[in-house]
Amino acid sequence: MERTATGWGSGLLGVMIFSGSLPATRVAIADFSPMFLTSARAVIAALLGALFLLALRQTRPGRRDVISLTLVAVGVVMGFPLLTALALQHVTAAHSIVFVGLLPLATAIFGVLRGGERPKPAFWLFSLAGAAVTAGFALFGSEGGTVAGDLLMVAAVLACGLGYAEGATLSRRLGGWQVISWALLLSLPVMAAIALLTLPAAWGGIGFPAWIGLAYVSVFSMMVGFIFWYRGLALGGIAGVGQLQLLQPFFGFLLAAIFLGEPIAWTMVASAAIVVLCVAGAKRFA
Repeated sequence: MERTATGWGSGLLGVMIFSGSLPATRVAIADFSPMFLTSARAVIAALLGALFLLALRQTRPGRRDVISLTLVAVGVVMGFPLLTALALQHVTAAHSIVFVGLLPLATAIFGVLRGGERPKPAFWLFSLAGAAVTAGFALFGSEGGTVAGDLLMVAAVLACGLGYAEGATLSRRLGGWQVISWALLLSLPVMAAIALLTLPAAWGGIGFPAWIGLAYVSVFSMMVGFIFWYRGLALGGIAGVGQLQLLQPFFGFLLAAIFLGEPIAWTMVASAAIVVLCVAGAKRFA
């Protein structure tokens, strides 16, 4: 029980950190291109990860871990950041945050496929209910969306769900921060090349808010958040702790309203409240 409780607490901290990712990305792409932002955040986080790995003398992953680390890199280092950055050119941050409510279901499915977990049938009822409420809001209750933006967010959710589940499974052997650090290093050559090819034409035109956004997604979204998140998934279970992502819209809406001045409709709050009940039910039967 103590191990599970620690996992849920660590996972909640990860979710709170991730909640600032989409608003920060929205701010950053005002002055940075999506390709540069995606690659630059990965390069910065990879350098931080390399320092941690060297300072703490971590053992290299085995050959059997390379495929899993590649999936983590494709899912959360490249796929989710790039797809969300592209989506945020078409939709508001508040609208995109709603799709995060689909992440728990995607994570749970990949947790079964890749992690060998077997939640109780009641768990799937609560998980599906939470996803349905979120999807319903996205389709009928949210403004600031487009078909292109919505499709990009769905693709981002699938990529992220795979990366989360694969990383959590690997964290049981390597450790949470080690997994994201090795995945970042694995993707470093490609991401560094992309960053160099997509450098801004004029640095002087980049505003201070964009730099803050880049710093946040590089240090917190790409590194610190994953330290808590992968630890939580490994200790508390991928499917169960993954449901905490249903709470992310709460934090994200608040940040989007405070820092971006985006409106929060009453339907957003009502949908998020129902989702909280689904998280409680999923936790009980995970």
